[in-house]
Order: sequence, then C-alpha cells, then structure tokens
Amino acid sequence: MIAVRPPPAAPQLQSFKLLATNDVRPIYETTMDSLLKEVQGLFEQQLRVEQLLAISKKLQAELEERLQSSPTCMLPSHNYTLPNGKEQGTYLAMEVGGSTLRVALVDLDGRNRSGQSLRIRRIVTSTIDNRVRDLRGVAFFDWIAGRVAEMLSADRAAYDHTQLKEPLPLGIAWSFPIDQTSVRSGNIIGMGKGFRCTIYKGHDLGDLITQACQRANLNIRLDAIVNDSSAAVLSRAYIDPSTRLAVILGTGLNAAIHLPISSFHQSKFGAREFPSTPDATHVLANTELSMFGKAAFPTTRWDNYLNAHHILPDYQPMEYLLAGGYLGEIVRLIIVEAVETAGLFNGILPSSLAIPFTLETRILASIEADKYPSLSPSCKLFQEACSLSTQPTPAEMYFIRQIILSVSRRSQGYFTAAIHALSALLHETDSENLRNELDHICIGCDGSVINKYPGYMEKCQALLDELMRIEGQGRKRVVLESAGESAVLGAGVAVAMANAVD
Repeated sequence: MIAVRPPPAAPQLQSFKLLATNDVRPIYETTMDSLLKEVQGLFEQQLRVEQLLAISKKLQAELEERLQSSPTCMLPSHNYTLPNGKEQGTYLAMEVGGSTLRVALVDLDGRNRSGQSLRIRRIVTSTIDNRVRDLRGVAFFDWIAGRVAEMLSADRAAYDHTQLKEPLPLGIAWSFPIDQTSVRSGNIIGMGKGFRCTIYKGHDLGDLITQACQRANLNIRLDAIVNDSSAAVLSRAYIDPSTRLAVILGTGLNAAIHLPISSFHQSKFGAREFPSTPDATHVLANTELSMFGKAAFPTTRWDNYLNAHHILPDYQPMEYLLAGGYLGEIVRLIIVEAVETAGLFNGILPSSLAIPFTLETRILASIEADKYPSLSPSCKLFQEACSLSTQPTPAEMYFIRQIILSVSRRSQGYFTAAIHALSALLHETDSENLRNELDHICIGCDGSVINKYPGYMEKCQALLDELMRIEGQGRKRVVLESAGESAVLGAGVAVAMANAVD
C-alpha cells in the first residue's frame, strides 16, 4: 500500500507573490503536468501482467480461506444445479431493488441456436421512491402486488393468467439481506436503504408476497428466490452451458460461482444437511466479491481518503476501487487536489465539485469516448454536468480526460485480476469436470460498467487472455459474455427450474 497524504476536501487559500505593482499570482506546489505524471504512475504502475498475477494469487488465497470460515462471503445458495436448457414455459419474474421494481413475463423456449431461447415477453418498471419506501407494514408488499396486477392486465390479450387452474409461478431476484431457508423461502433480515416496513423482519418473504397477491386477487405462488449475481449465472447458463460464473459490475460489484460442495466447510451450510440433497455435487455460491481485496490491491492517497471518509470504511474494499459508484468520486478527489496544488480552473474549485459523489461515472464514460482532438463535446458536457460558468479550456479538459483514463484502466486491471482469481479457483476445485465437459468457460457479465463503459469488457478480455498466456497453466480459456437483463431473466430461469424439479 502506498502511504501518502490524503487530498484536501476543498481548495485552501493560496500563497501569493508580488511580481509587479499590480501583478499578483498564486504560487502552486506543483504543475498540472507533474501531477498528471504522478497520477498516471500511481494508478498504472501496478498494472503490469506480473503484478496483476501477484494480486490474483493473493485474492485466490483469500477466496480459499473464506470458503472455509467466513459468515459473510462465499455463501452457498439453495441452487445446486445449473439449467439444462430443456426448461420451457412462461413464468412471472420480478426484480426488487433499492430504487426500482421490475415485473416481467419471461418465455423459455428451450436452448437453441436462434438466440431467442430466453426472452422477456413484457416488462414493466416502477420507481421505488421515498413515498414507496415510507410504506409501512403490508402496504409495501401490497404495492408490489398492485404493480404485478397492472403488468398482467396489460398483457392479458397475449397471456391470460386468470384462465390457469394452478397458481402462476413467480421467481424473484431480491436485492436485500435474506436468510434463505430453501429455494422458495427465506426470512427477511432487513431492508435498509430507507425502507420503513421493518415490522416484517424475520418473516418469510414467500408468505408475504403470496399473501399480498391473494389480497389483490392474483393467483400467484412464489417458487424461487435468487440474488442478482446468482440470477446472472442462471440466465447465461440457460443459453450457454459453458457458464460457471457471473459478475455484476455497475454501481456496485458482486459475483457468483458454481463450485463443488466439497470445496466448502460443512459449517457454511448452517443447519442444512450436508449435502442438502442426496444427488447434489455442486452449489451456486454468492461470493460477495466486493468485500475482498483489502490486503491485495495497492491503493493511492485518494483511495485512502475515500475509504477513511466512507460511512463503512474497509467494508467493500474492492468495490471502492473499481465499481461505478466510486470511479467518479476518485476522479473528483484528484480534481480537488489539482485545483489547490496545480492551479486547475485558476485555483477556483467549482461549487458542485466540492460536494462528494457529484461526479457521475456516466460523465467519465462520455469523456473517455470523446475522440475529437479539441475535446469540445467533453468541454460542453463537463460545464453542464458541473454547473461551470465557463467551459474548461482544452488543456484543462485534456488533463481531466487523462485522469479518467488512468482511473478506468486501473479499474479494468483490478477487475481482471479478480476474474482471473475466480477462474483459477474454479480450475483448482473442479478441474476434472472442466477437463471432461468444456472447451472454454463462460462468465456472464451484467451491469452498466462492464456492459456500457466504452471498451471496458473488450479491454478486460484482452488482458485476461494475456494473464492466462503468461501464467502458462494450460487452463481453459475464459470468455466474458454479456448477460443483459440478467436479474429478471435469471429469476425466470430459477422458477422454471423449481417447477421442473417438482
């Protein structure tokens, strides 16, 4: 770890030197060129292949350790098998997040080469705003049932669930803490994120959803509960049987991986029998990947400042370094220092940039994608996004863009090291099955950063190929593939699998 001073939170008064009767200029500690070279060195000096392989080794050791003992990471789910591609039917799927509810009808037509084997027939998105978060008691779940009723009523011409003799099966991707007791049941641990329906802490989610649907005269039964990363594995594996892992990289970070049950210490399964089903050999595990890497990743003074001032220091060290919720803040902290010490914006910090987390990663993505030599689109965008009275000069915009490039390159490098570590763990624990069944391994990828940030996935794939080539272990090639809409589609696959078992 690089131990250096934290950046200032806001610009301070400058020292001035009298050059002439009416000529007063500030004296800065450094120049923008010098600061830029320092930033590039600190962020990119750890991205050589040998260093990333060393980081991966540290992460592999941490993964293996937490397979044995951690109560918060490498958590085995109740999903033991992956879809075989023969599951068919139309199922109700739902994604409940901190700010969005999405309800969909998902069609499974069986794995085929047409690319249409898994699709969303209809989807309705509703915002979970403060009004919804303030709902107490059963009102929140009644609100959910109301949105389900609206979606089904709108699609009745194509699919009339009221004519079904049996309840319409529902799969749900639930993004809040839950103590899952089976594939279709689990007790709510908490909601957080400003939700007021705390009275139902400890109650079974399946019962709450089913009862709310009954009150809305909906013939629905909750048959599967998954988290977002597990849903991504299931949705991609339905299309591509070589899928064994999935990652979510957007505002946050997580991953799921399908591993042999024998890899886990028995205590990881809690009160469940070990294994839970007689024929189970593998289990899908939620890694909680964001919590890894505190001792593996080199950091800079800006990272250390962000972590020290975070509401949960050290809680998700990997996420703080590379996920979309933090890339903009790292760039903002560097800009703050550049204003004070190098005279960026003539030493005057725009008021909007004095507020933490005001520089969004989508702005970074647009600036990085700007190929105009003058960077004029970026100048205009940055002025509007940061409420500047005038546009940045081309030199200032060049400086900012180079900072963005360094921050995003490190994100790509660190993310690739984490993917390499996960794939190495899979090879170590399940080598015989991989050798006999697959010619490559697919990793399903979802999230705004991995799928939408300019060139992100492609650069990670190229770097991953290079890491595996230099490592020379002769392992299967690991291929990153987009798994868009994975939460809803994965919930649909999960409920189809639950009904196929039944």
